[in-house]
Amino acid sequence: MDIAALITWVITALGGFYMLGTWLARGGTKAGNSRLPVPVIFGHFALAAVGLVAWIIYVITDKDALAWTAFGLLVPVALLGFAMLARWIPVYRARSAAAAAGQQSEPAERYFPVPVVAGHGLFAVVTVVLVLLTALGIGGS
Repeated sequence: MDIAALITWVITALGGFYMLGTWLARGGTKAGNSRLPVPVIFGHFALAAVGLVAWIIYVITDKDALAWTAFGLLVPVALLGFAMLARWIPVYRARSAAAAAGQQSEPAERYFPVPVVAGHGLFAVVTVVLVLLTALGIGGS
């Protein structure tokens, strides 16, 4: 189960990297060009990266404290992810209205492909569940 969690975490990270790259390329860090706060974006990224490193070390060493550390890091990562999703949904819904009105200025996150957002979220939920089950000792490691 620990390897399955590692695989889902890496897949989740790849989707996150894609969206972060898109957001940065579209000027997400510029004031007024995003509904997603810069500290939330980079906090989500940093905590997820540190958690992934902890999980990799856990897979190598099988130390229970590292499994719980990784899970503990995933909790704020998930909360920040839900906060970003809540701010992204109105941007997604407003894209057709903005196109009809001829507006040129769109938030950077408007360019996130829906399948990537959905896949990132789905794999993130699976990762959290697998990490928790592994930390609890369910399924062996």
